Amino acid sequence: MVKHHDVVGRYVTIEVDDCEYKVFYLQNGKGIPLICQHTAGCHNHQWRGLLEDEEIIKNYNVIAYDLPRHGKSDPPHNKEFWKEDYKLTADHFCNFIVKLCEALDLKDPIFMGSSFGGNVALQLALRHPNKFRAVIPVEAADHSPGYYLDWWRHPHANAAQVCGSGTWDLMAPQSPEKDRWLTWHYYTQGAEAFKGDLHFYSVDHDLRNELKNIDGHKCPVIMMTGTYDYLTPPEASENTARQIKGGVYIEMPDIGHFPMSENHELFRIYLIEALKIINERTNK
Repeated sequence: MVKHHDVVGRYVTIEVDDCEYKVFYLQNGKGIPLICQHTAGCHNHQWRGLLEDEEIIKNYNVIAYDLPRHGKSDPPHNKEFWKEDYKLTADHFCNFIVKLCEALDLKDPIFMGSSFGGNVALQLALRHPNKFRAVIPVEAADHSPGYYLDWWRHPHANAAQVCGSGTWDLMAPQSPEKDRWLTWHYYTQGAEAFKGDLHFYSVDHDLRNELKNIDGHKCPVIMMTGTYDYLTPPEASENTARQIKGGVYIEMPDIGHFPMSENHELFRIYLIEALKIINERTNK
């Protein structure tokens, strides 16, 4: 059987902090821009279910990109990147997202990211509240220490296997087996960038003293975390949301750290709830 899909992939070249990036992104739908960041060490395949969700794409222009050094997005073309130790920072991460949204001419987009993508969503709400309709931090918290470790790229270990296997017990056991194995597979492909991503996640991201400066009335912050996530436990996300003016927390039972890829059909139920809240707050 031959089946053609409406999801379209494109490249755009942007300059961020003197780095020239050729960025790959997938797009489908129409309406309010919903731009999606994958988890650390992964790529935009994680958002495949969302990109083909008929109910979502009727009203939302879903865009899922590969961060530079991930998936089909190369490292910077204008630098000898192989001579540098990749360490992602909050400044560069935020600057990249803002530049990408500008390059794609996105008007008042919603930003959604998971894990380190959820943490950067909080950073965006703090630094650039006027540039986003709302943010949806998934599996996120104000601080996520302890995971910037050398053994992610240890010379005596198969880095791909280590990174892939590290995802397994972060997923809910009742999530579909095929989707759990696909999530594992995605992670075996992104081992080279994983440790550098975790520099942002566990070292450079720390908003414990900044949450009071995020205004969830100005830029709605709807946080969502799965009950099977021990990396960012639900109580950590809830505590973060509680300290944000107007912050909202939605707990997602029976799902883990990779909700959009491990069980999209369950994840979409909570996402629709989050989008409804955003719609109510931004259309007054």
